[in-house]
Amino acid sequence: MSEEVASSDCSPEKQDDPNEAGGGPADPDTENHTVSISEATAQAEVEPGTGAEAKTSPASENTDAEQTVAEGVAESKVNGEEEEEEAQKRRIPEDLFYDYEELHSRAFITEHSNLPQNLLQLSHSFGYDCRRRANLQLLDESTLAFVAGNVLVLLDIHTKEQRHVRSCSGGGIGTIMPHPSKRYVAVAEKGKQPNIIIYEYPSLRPYRILRGGTGQAYSFVDFNREGTLLASVGSAPDYMLTLWDWRQEQVTLRCKAFSQDIYRVSFSPDNPGQLITSGSGHIKFWKMANTFTGLKLQGILGRFGKTALTDIEGYVGLPDGKVVSGSEWGNMLLWDGGLIKVEICRKEGRTCHSGAIQQFALYEGELMTIGTDGAVRSWDFESIDAADSVDDSGLFEIEPMNELIIGRNVSLSSMVKSTIPDSAIWYAQDFNGGIWKLDLSFPNITQDPECLFSFHAGAIEDMDVSGSSHLMATTALDRTVRIFDFLSKKELTTCRYSMGGTSLIWAPRIVSSSESVLAVGFEDGVVRLLELYNPHSLHTVAGHSGSKTAELYLQQAFKPHNAPVTAISYDRNGAIMATGSVDCTVFFFAVGDKYEPIGFVTVPGPVQGLQWAPQSHERNTLLVACQTGHVVEVEAPGPHGQNESSTYHLQNFPIRHFCFSSIKSRIKRDSEMARRQAVKEKKKQERLERLQKMKEKGVEPTEEEMHEEKEDEDEELAPLYIPNPPSPLHCAFYSEPGTFWLSMGGYDSGYLYHCKFAEQQAEDDSEQKDEPFSFLPVQNTEHNPILTVCLSSVRQLLLCGMQDGSIRAFPLEAGELPPGSMQTYWALSVHDNHYGSVRQLRFSHDGHFVLSAGADGNIFTFRLLEQEELQRHQAKVPSPRIGLEAEPEAPDIEDPAAYSIETAKQKLELERMQKEAELQKQERRKKLAELQGRFQTLLQQNQTLPEHARLQRSELELDHCFREDAERMTAERVREVRRELAWEEERHRIGLQKLQERFWNSVVCDTVSVAAVESGHKVSTYRLLPLSSKFHQLKEHGRTLQQPGTTGQERWRSTGQQNDPSIVPALQEGLAEPAVLQPRAPQARLSKLVGRQAEKLRKAAEKAEKAHAKIEKRRREWSELYAAKPNENCEDPEDVRAIRLAKENLGDFKLKTAKDFTVPEHLRMNAEKKRAQLVILEEQIYQRKSEMNARVLALRDSKVALISLLRSLLGRLLNLQELLPVGKRRPLPTVPTLLPEETPERKLRYSRATLQRFAALRDQAGRSAQEEGQEELPDVLELLQQELKEDAHAQEKITHLQVSTPIQVPLTELEQASKQVEEIRSLYMQDTLITQMEEAVWCFDAELCLLRDEKLRLDVQMKLADLQHVTLFQELLLLKEFEKRENTLQERLNSCVQEERELRSKLEECKQQLELKRRDIAKLQESERTLTTTFLASLGENNKFTDFLTRVFKKKIKRVKKKEKAGTKEEEEDSEDDSDEGSEWDEDEEDEESEDGAGALDDNVCPPNCDPELFKNAVLLREQRLDIEEQLLEEKKTTDSLKKEYDSLVKKEKVVQSSLKAAEGDLELFNREKQQKLNELDVVVPLRLHQIEYLINGEVPSKMGSALVLRAGAVERLQERIKELQQEKNQKRELYRHARHQHVQLSHELADMEAKIRELEARCEKLMMMKFGKLVDLEALQTLSGNRTLEEMRQERRVREADYIQELKLWQDKVADARLAVTEETREHTEHLLKLNSLMTQQKLLEDKLNTRQKKMAAQFQGRNQVEEEKRQRLQKLIQNQDEEIMSLRQEISVLSHKGGHILPPSQPSLPPIPTVPYTYAQQTHTPHSMGWGHSSTSSHGVE
Repeated sequence: MSEEVASSDCSPEKQDDPNEAGGGPADPDTENHTVSISEATAQAEVEPGTGAEAKTSPASENTDAEQTVAEGVAESKVNGEEEEEEAQKRRIPEDLFYDYEELHSRAFITEHSNLPQNLLQLSHSFGYDCRRRANLQLLDESTLAFVAGNVLVLLDIHTKEQRHVRSCSGGGIGTIMPHPSKRYVAVAEKGKQPNIIIYEYPSLRPYRILRGGTGQAYSFVDFNREGTLLASVGSAPDYMLTLWDWRQEQVTLRCKAFSQDIYRVSFSPDNPGQLITSGSGHIKFWKMANTFTGLKLQGILGRFGKTALTDIEGYVGLPDGKVVSGSEWGNMLLWDGGLIKVEICRKEGRTCHSGAIQQFALYEGELMTIGTDGAVRSWDFESIDAADSVDDSGLFEIEPMNELIIGRNVSLSSMVKSTIPDSAIWYAQDFNGGIWKLDLSFPNITQDPECLFSFHAGAIEDMDVSGSSHLMATTALDRTVRIFDFLSKKELTTCRYSMGGTSLIWAPRIVSSSESVLAVGFEDGVVRLLELYNPHSLHTVAGHSGSKTAELYLQQAFKPHNAPVTAISYDRNGAIMATGSVDCTVFFFAVGDKYEPIGFVTVPGPVQGLQWAPQSHERNTLLVACQTGHVVEVEAPGPHGQNESSTYHLQNFPIRHFCFSSIKSRIKRDSEMARRQAVKEKKKQERLERLQKMKEKGVEPTEEEMHEEKEDEDEELAPLYIPNPPSPLHCAFYSEPGTFWLSMGGYDSGYLYHCKFAEQQAEDDSEQKDEPFSFLPVQNTEHNPILTVCLSSVRQLLLCGMQDGSIRAFPLEAGELPPGSMQTYWALSVHDNHYGSVRQLRFSHDGHFVLSAGADGNIFTFRLLEQEELQRHQAKVPSPRIGLEAEPEAPDIEDPAAYSIETAKQKLELERMQKEAELQKQERRKKLAELQGRFQTLLQQNQTLPEHARLQRSELELDHCFREDAERMTAERVREVRRELAWEEERHRIGLQKLQERFWNSVVCDTVSVAAVESGHKVSTYRLLPLSSKFHQLKEHGRTLQQPGTTGQERWRSTGQQNDPSIVPALQEGLAEPAVLQPRAPQARLSKLVGRQAEKLRKAAEKAEKAHAKIEKRRREWSELYAAKPNENCEDPEDVRAIRLAKENLGDFKLKTAKDFTVPEHLRMNAEKKRAQLVILEEQIYQRKSEMNARVLALRDSKVALISLLRSLLGRLLNLQELLPVGKRRPLPTVPTLLPEETPERKLRYSRATLQRFAALRDQAGRSAQEEGQEELPDVLELLQQELKEDAHAQEKITHLQVSTPIQVPLTELEQASKQVEEIRSLYMQDTLITQMEEAVWCFDAELCLLRDEKLRLDVQMKLADLQHVTLFQELLLLKEFEKRENTLQERLNSCVQEERELRSKLEECKQQLELKRRDIAKLQESERTLTTTFLASLGENNKFTDFLTRVFKKKIKRVKKKEKAGTKEEEEDSEDDSDEGSEWDEDEEDEESEDGAGALDDNVCPPNCDPELFKNAVLLREQRLDIEEQLLEEKKTTDSLKKEYDSLVKKEKVVQSSLKAAEGDLELFNREKQQKLNELDVVVPLRLHQIEYLINGEVPSKMGSALVLRAGAVERLQERIKELQQEKNQKRELYRHARHQHVQLSHELADMEAKIRELEARCEKLMMMKFGKLVDLEALQTLSGNRTLEEMRQERRVREADYIQELKLWQDKVADARLAVTEETREHTEHLLKLNSLMTQQKLLEDKLNTRQKKMAAQFQGRNQVEEEKRQRLQKLIQNQDEEIMSLRQEISVLSHKGGHILPPSQPSLPPIPTVPYTYAQQTHTPHSMGWGHSSTSSHGVE
């Protein structure tokens, strides 16, 4: 977590500075505590400094130290009391107030301006800065407070009266905040080093001034709950967070809050010492912490994590330390510990608000949120406080408890609660310019939201005043036009339109005698003429209300522009109105009852302003100022303009252009050159005066002085600069005809430029560049240009509206602007200094009022000088015109996309031209038709002529080229048309292809009905769609799930095989035996045994090896036998499986509907399994339907074959009937036909003839509908299909043609006889053919009837399958809801199972290692016992050195551990020394212990008369024993670590098993819940009566709610299972009886074997006692018989014994010599001890003397006490070290005094180095001796 910690010390010295305290405390004894600033400063300067007397001089060096300390303490107490008294004096009295008249800002006046200070007096504020944060506060129940520019407005809710408090800095007000007690209000200002003024309420006297909190402006302030502290945050550039002790005007803590804008700061209401700040893209949590350096501010920056970064406007701190904040998208963020715990939204992911959340409030246990969507919602506080995310989305869903929607166009910013206790009334600030009163007594709201006040929202775009009354009109982009009475200080009326207003002008008296007409321009280019009237003067007419004092009537609306209208102006005669727009056009209208358009001209840039020439000018011209710096002068057009033209664009109109070119850089250059020239002149004058003085004194100047003209070289002047892009033009106004003044912004601000139009106008306006011919500098406007100007009615005062929101007044003596008149002025800050630029300034018609409108949304009215008594207290509203009530309101233009006047006229002209062209085409077509008719007549006449006189067609052609050209042109047109229609053709082709793919190709089989021929039966196919790709994916996924494998819920359970020895690998048994069990044969020497003794030993060794192999073989057999022995807890896997199966299938099972029903694992269902079931069902349905469809289609094919057969038979029958007489002809059978539903695929078959027929029918239907006036066309496809059917019926009638009757011709008898024979044969053939046709039809009908029955049965099955599909789908939807939870639980269970498996594997591995280690330890112990047995056997019997050799064998010695890498030589020597030392000490201990038992024999040397081989064998066996012991120790350590690891794994296993059980329990509860939800689904099961066996008294009950539905097969299986279980029960009983009998037999055999084993063991023991006399280990005895090594060692011992005796004598002589040397060394050490004693005596005397001198010189060397003390400690340590050396010497002496003692080096403690001191020390050097005395660190000791 990134944490920003900022600290600030509480430094009272900085705050007590009287210059910064600004009027510190007055004398508490005085009665008047309202002081001025100068008085407060003077009083503060008189106060003495706090630290002047705090310092005391140091005590004298000759005085005693204790006295000095006491004086210091006394002086500090005196100084502390003085500081307390001074601090008490500096505390500001509670009743101190400042003088408001000296504090508040005033107008700035230059010298010689002769303007009074109170030139403008604020009368009223009609605006409201609704876009400012938290700009609504409640001071008491009836007073609202808000900031308006440089004024704090106190508004009475009931009387609507205002009180105003001006800012003290003159730079504006940043924010306000009332005290919790409502007795004070904090006003945080703007400007350079602004202050926070604490006013007492309701007196509004300045109570405290807080200085130095920020550099430019305050953005927010807040009191803590108790009201003792005030927190403030500044804006750019410092963003300083300051905590104030505001009553004492002191800073408590200070720190930079952040590096971006901060919107809000507040104290935590429930956690004192905690603060929160929020702003642009951040939120920060602060804490006041006590550290070792004092009170600090520690800040933690909130981290958004996965949540998107957002600006935070509102937040609230919860009692438990959490914080809830808003976001830009409308959700709430719950913060805990600097991180987002959860994001809170509504159900289904909806946001809490449809916009940013601006404010939070905790009210009566509920959390209220205020959003920009105009809604107030209350939420359950406890649910939000405990909110947490249930998944990875990080969201928590909750619904509000209550909500209040204020309005449609309401966007709430902040709310304040009423001060009445237990009141639910709140006052809300609306971004759209309203102040609302809300009743939030949820859910019993008694009052609807009430809008108390309504203002303009945002910047005021334009403002104007009436020329005859105290009326003012304003408009803004909030789509409203408002009328105010600034005399009575109230708003008269408001009108709302579809678009925002951008410009406004009040028509002069010459246009409207009552001055009741306003022209308003809007941002969509529309201009509306509005008429203001008093509805009370209107005759009572239905629909008019008399509640308002003024209303606006729409007189006319027109749209001259396509962009916002920026300026409107009437000419001096009132005959023409001009409008300018951003679309770079100026439109002129003729003024009258209806304004008629004259025309428009284009200008080089967007229009900024319009001004008509005054009456003093001869020409009536319009001055157009463009924002790009262009100025255009246009002559007034005539009243009719160019109405006859096709456009309103005024062509060839006299226009003059002026393009401003910057001269500011040249002005600065000229002024710099003039300054340099003046400096040069001044220096030259000084030189001449100096020379003149020298001449007067008679001193002749030197030649150098005479010609001294050294001047500093001037710096190079800056090059001329022209801004690109050009500076913007703000305003322009006439001075004289052809000349005008300009006010520029940007780089060129700071001057008023006097310009005139050039006489030679350039042809291209873009290339024209003009420069002003003069200019006037304006003070302090380098970055503050003039935006608007206004002249008084008598032209004696010029008012200028500035960009910083101030108003400047310039006095004009002659009514014009003479040079230098802009240097004296009067200035007052009115609007906000940062964003409140003055948009418009106006004088009232009588000159008594000044009105200003700003971009901050404020509108102020000022009185000029003192208020005069006016005759009327209310402005007069114009009376309505006569007949106004009867006039219909003019049509308004609501659509922003409506045509402008010019566009509409051009469109009308275009339509007229198109109509004329169409008429000309019709005339040409009519002439062509007449000519074609005459030509056809000539052709017909030519055809009637004789052929020889008839003209050929080629002769009728005037020229074949005409025909060829026509054909060529036709072909080209066809190709052109095809190219043009290629895209459409391709689009339709692709569309047709998509339709076919969507509706035809996607169908596997459409519905095909096959009808019977004679019966009315039909059979149809299923409309079958192909299986989707999703189906195949699910099917493939289901196959992967069905593959064999372990599921997540399967777990491995052990049944008691934890201690099974069979798990140990067999390879461990083949481990090599330790080397100690193998007889060692010395390799470096030859055998000392020869002859028969050696052969005997060889045979004994072979016998022992065979016995050892036999013993090992027998051990392996026993281990294998024991390994094969089953464990007591082991069970037969078949039995375990049978028991598990019985547990699952036996017992009292619950129904699925039971609450305690446990779902078996194999019956548990999830979404994947259910999808697999759905896939299987869908596949089966698809297969069955496909099979049936194939059979139906095959039947249709057979019908087609039948029809072809019947038609062929019918043809033969017709031929036969032609030979039969009419009376003997049988009726012809009807040949069936294929119905349309039998061949649906023919519907999509079409030919070109079909398409042509369709086109003809469509054209025909279109013409008929057009003639009849029908809007909808008939269905052409139905008409086409009807015609095709009629054609088909007409073709079928061919089969019903009558057979022609043969002509009767007289026949002979023979012919008659043959005819009769032929007739008989024909009759037979007729009957046969008819019968054959009937049989074929009957067979087809029978086959169709059978297929129909099968189809009906399949329909039933398909319905059941559909029902099952619906059920499965419902279950799937339900399972999907549980899927997320189930996956979470399953993953948790799987993780537990996996962890348990891992732990079990680790346990088994650890167990195996433990078992191996136990075996290794047992083998090592066995090896150790074998080694001991071998040693005892090697000693033999009656050996007198048995005890000695046993002691040598059992001796414990320290051995050097083998290292992998050899160390350095020093390390090896150290290790050898250590080992020698250790061994020697061990030997000493052995000597002391065995001194009484074994004499003084040395264990390291073989004693006399002892076999050296035996001694060496004992040493070798000791080494082997020590190796085994070391191995045992390592193995035991490893075993202990494995045991600890095993125990920890067992504990972990228990924890995991408990977690696993908990997870299984949670999953079981979840499955129960899921099963209960599944049980709630309705399943449709159709039953027949014979399937219902649920009867009550032999009858079927009316309600089947308690019945159980089972499958019949399941019931049958249960009945069969009963019989199977009875048979199994009998079989198990027989098996149990047989097993019991076998168990008894085995028990008897076991008892007999145990008795036999006991008998054999007793016999074996008896034989051992008879042979050995004791019980022995036969295995060890067999392996140790005939030890060759022992025999060789005995022989070697006898050989070496003689050599050692001689060597011993030599060593005894050396020992005698060494004893003499030791005696000499002892003597020398005794002398050293005596010298040491004398030195110690001298040292003691010197120390006593030194202590005495130090006590006497304590006062002189008090500063060096610490150094002397350190020296004394060093000497004491030296003495202690010397004592230790003496003790070591004494110990050496005592050792040397004993016979046979060893000399050891003394301990050598290190001494700290003794630093050099400026005193002389007597040094005594000790000579080092051979025993180490006098080491380098202790060789020399200094004694003072």
